[in-house]
Amino acid sequence: MNVLRTSRIGEAGEQMACDFLQSQGHQILDRNWRSGHLELDIISEAPDGVHFVEVKARTAPVTTSVSDQVNKVKQKRISAAAGQYLNKKQMEGKEVFFDIVSVLFDGEEAVVRYFPQAWIPMYV
Repeated sequence: MNVLRTSRIGEAGEQMACDFLQSQGHQILDRNWRSGHLELDIISEAPDGVHFVEVKARTAPVTTSVSDQVNKVKQKRISAAAGQYLNKKQMEGKEVFFDIVSVLFDGEEAVVRYFPQAWIPMYV
């Protein structure tokens, strides 16, 4: 798969994820937020708190699970980025959630799956 096509799939997947989250009552605060080498795909706010959402846009057939793609190393990087985001935006003290949205493209079809509270960061 070439880079241009991969980029378009990623962009389309992120837009579909934003649309889905908004339909669920989320307000999108930021997209593709960066701090150094860390990145957050989508940051949204819902009545229950702030959601840091990792988007996985893929084309069928799929050989790995979403949980394999968002492994412990990736979770740690997202958690670190979330901490920086909360500090920079002065949002300390808010309830925080780490979610995943999977968008699977299969021909003309796209299936969006939402995994709320996909993981809870462990701080030691």
